[in-house]
Amino acid sequence: LLTPSTMPPKPAVKRPGKPLSAKSGKKKKTTLRYTIDCTHPVEDGIMDVTNFEKYLLERIKVEGKTGNFGNNVALERSKNKIVLTSEIPFSKRYLKYLTKKYLKKHNLRDWLRVVASSKEAFELRYFQINQDEEEEEADD
Repeated sequence: LLTPSTMPPKPAVKRPGKPLSAKSGKKKKTTLRYTIDCTHPVEDGIMDVTNFEKYLLERIKVEGKTGNFGNNVALERSKNKIVLTSEIPFSKRYLKYLTKKYLKKHNLRDWLRVVASSKEAFELRYFQINQDEEEEEADD
């Protein structure tokens, strides 16, 4: 019978792991790029992209301060899209929150919704209103 005291000692097993020097290395730079597509409401003339861009520039907080873009965060507009590029961690949810806040301020929240069209893009879409109900009400 082998008990723990009578068992032969096990040789130390070298497990593959991270080398200690890897922790002190530089972090790789991550560039985040979020897009907000405002094509539908702008083509219909109910929203102005330049106004929305100005709103975001005034409201976006970087490290707890508004108007603190520096070299880390950039906001640019191309036609009907707004692109936010960030070198530091930036929440996509925060961008959605600000977009919804803008829509509410301009009374567009009842008609438009903010939908994620891809992993790093939002799109402003109209709510799908059932046309059948309106036709039934017209018959009465």
